[in-house]
This record gives sequence, structure tokens and C-alpha cells, in this order.
Amino acid sequence: MKHLLALAATSALIWTAPLAAQNSSTSPDLAAAIAADYDKELEALFIDFHKNPELSYKETRTAAIIAKKWRDAGFTVTEKVGGTGVVAVMKNGAGPTLMLRADMDGLPLVEDSGLDYMSTAKQISIDGEEKPVMHACGHDVHITSLIGTARQMSAMKNQWSGTLVLVAQPAEERIGGAKLMLDDGLYSRFPKPDFAMAFHVSADTPTGKLAIGEGIESSSSDSVDIIVHGVGAHGASPHRGKDPIVMGAEIIMALQTIVSREIAPLKPAVITVGSFHSGFKHNIISDKATMQLTVRSDDEDTRAKLLEGIKRIATNVGRMNGLPDDKLPEVLVSHESTPANYNDAAMTKRVKGVFAARFGEEVFDNKPREGMGAEDFAYFVAPNTDVPGVYFAVGGTPQADFDREASGGAPVPSHHSPFFKIAPRESVTLGTEAMTAAALDYLNPQK
Repeated sequence: MKHLLALAATSALIWTAPLAAQNSSTSPDLAAAIAADYDKELEALFIDFHKNPELSYKETRTAAIIAKKWRDAGFTVTEKVGGTGVVAVMKNGAGPTLMLRADMDGLPLVEDSGLDYMSTAKQISIDGEEKPVMHACGHDVHITSLIGTARQMSAMKNQWSGTLVLVAQPAEERIGGAKLMLDDGLYSRFPKPDFAMAFHVSADTPTGKLAIGEGIESSSSDSVDIIVHGVGAHGASPHRGKDPIVMGAEIIMALQTIVSREIAPLKPAVITVGSFHSGFKHNIISDKATMQLTVRSDDEDTRAKLLEGIKRIATNVGRMNGLPDDKLPEVLVSHESTPANYNDAAMTKRVKGVFAARFGEEVFDNKPREGMGAEDFAYFVAPNTDVPGVYFAVGGTPQADFDREASGGAPVPSHHSPFFKIAPRESVTLGTEAMTAAALDYLNPQK
């Protein structure tokens, strides 16, 4: 890790030391240009994306619109990278290569936000089931902003030099799209970035605010399935069977001791059992129970201990209940997983300096990280590659909504809620301005 951070710091010095703000004449012009573009086209794009969300790996309509808008802005565009991914490249003289990424998939939820542009979309998922679809995590903001950034950078080509790579990534919600794009040659078929950036709109952050910090930005995530095999019997004759529900309950309770008794108290870790299914009727002991878990950590050692502990406990609960070796519980770690996402220290300092100079120190929301959300942007950046990266948050909820909640009013809806909504103008325009300002800094020909 240390040598990768040193490499990142060295890379930053090749192009420039941390940058001061753009000159005062440029700064208002950029904000005004973005506001005008929002009124002219970005608002309609956002509403269209919100009304027509698509599930992970199925984002064909969304990808086609993004590809067209990036071509219209003068980029060379390649579609169907890693499935439905889109890559746009603009070469504009000598200089570093910067990659900006946005995710584009929705979630299988029935929207109940009350917005007049609510989604009523349904789509056949990759699992073959028809599901409702909603942008309940703000990916519509991300792709709209990256279209806005593309248009601003194209219009300002005389102010930067280098190569700009834009990525519209599929399947972030199933933490699979980033790896698919890398496996399909993102860093070999296209210019490999010297730096990479992305942002996420945050319902927990007031509009007009940005959040950015060094080091751990989001946790690792592993989806784990446990299949407990039993022996079916009549509910009135439990001695004639092996009850998978009892074994499953024993496993669930024992799993709680991994975090509380095997992981150091100052090491964040979560094991959540989100699903437990078994049985058909009151008086039947089933022959199988299934569980679905999400497992979170902030470092690879803890991640390995959690996964090993889950396998050990599940297997030995089966043995404790007298199951033969060929009937022991199965523990399956899904391909839907991602390592933790880290913000490069040197890059974070530089980007934060750009934001402070442009928006003022008061722009930063400095609340400590509270949850263990995951983000597969981690696959694109160090320490999983040699590309330093930074990932920041853009406020999405008006302060008045937080004030109402504090006074006993309606709670602010969380991400992945059917009630989720953000303030689109404030989110899209600030996201676009922040990304554009950072891109101009990294691609400044005089640095």
C-alpha cells in the first residue's frame, strides 16, 4: 500500500503540484454555462433517465442515450464494453490521461417518491423475472452530470491539454460492472488513466455541500449464500429428521460471534443475514434451508477472517447436528463482490484544494462516515490497480428537509428506499461543476 501511495504522489508531481483555483473570470462563467445547459437540456435528460431506469446488466436504452450525447460533444465513443458499458475518449494534445466514471443502473423497487416524474418502469432482469425498476440511488444524477461535464470540457478545449476518458459503467448495484469492463480491456483497448475520479450524490448530505476524505471511502462487500441440507420429517416426529431451520438458526446466532469475538474491536466489520427461507407447511420439517448474507469490512485481512469464519461455523454446526460429510452446509461466495475503495492521499489533497479554492471551505460537509456501503469503483483504482483515484460525495437533500426531520417531520428517505428523491438541479449542477473543475485542474497545460 505504501509504495502505491508513493507512486500516486510521484505521478501527481509529474503534472503539477496541488493547484490553486481557476481565475476569477473563468469561475463564474463555468457556473453560468452549467446552469444554462441544465435549463436547456440536462433537466430534461435527468427526468428522462429517472422515468426510464434500467436494471443491472440491462442498461441498453440508457447506454445508447449516453453514447449519443458524448458523440455529439465530439468524443470518440465505443459501446458494449463489458456488456452495456460505454467509453468515450477525447485526445486534446500532450498531457496526462484522466478518467471520469458514472454508474447507470437502477434498482428493483416500486417507486413511491411522490414525484410527478416517478418511474413506473418494469423490466425482465438477468434472472429472467419481471421486476419494477427505480433510480433509488441517484445514478440518474451521475450520468446526467457526466454528460454535462463532457459538454463543458468539449467547449473549453482551449483551456486543457491531455486525454479525457469518460466511462458509463453498468451493474454497480450488483457490484459487477467495473470488473466486467476491466476484463473487456478498459485499460488496454483505451488510454489507461493516470488518474481516475467519480462521485456519488448523497441523500445524507445537504445540497450545495461536498464530502471528500483521504483513505477508506467505502467498504468491501461480499454476497454469501448458505445452503443447509437437512432430512425431512413430520413435524410431530422431529427425531426422524434433521431440521435445517434449527441448524440455520444456530448458524445465524453463531455468526454474530465472529464480529464480536474474533475481530479486533477497532476493526469495522458487518455480517448481516438478509434472507432466511425454509419449509412449506406448519407440520413439515423441510429438507433444506437457504440464507443470503452481506459481509462488509474495511481491509483485506478482516475480510478474509469474516469469510473463513462463516464457512467454519456453518460447516461445524452441520457436524454438531450429526450430518454426514456429504450433507454439510454449503457456503457459496458470489461473484458479486468488491474490495474496499480507497481515496489516494495526494490526489485527495489536490482535489480538495480545487474545491476549496472554487467554492470556499464552507462547501465541505465533514460528517464522519457512519455506514459500510460498498462501491465497485474500487476495481478501477489503487490498491487494486496502479491508478490513483478519488471518489467524493455531492449533496442531494435540501437543508430544509433535514430541519423538518429534526423538528419531528418526515424523515429524509435513504438510498435504496422507494421514497428516495434528491433535488436534481442542485445535485446535477454541483456535480457537473465539481467534476469539470477537477478535470480542468488535472489537464491544465501550464502545470
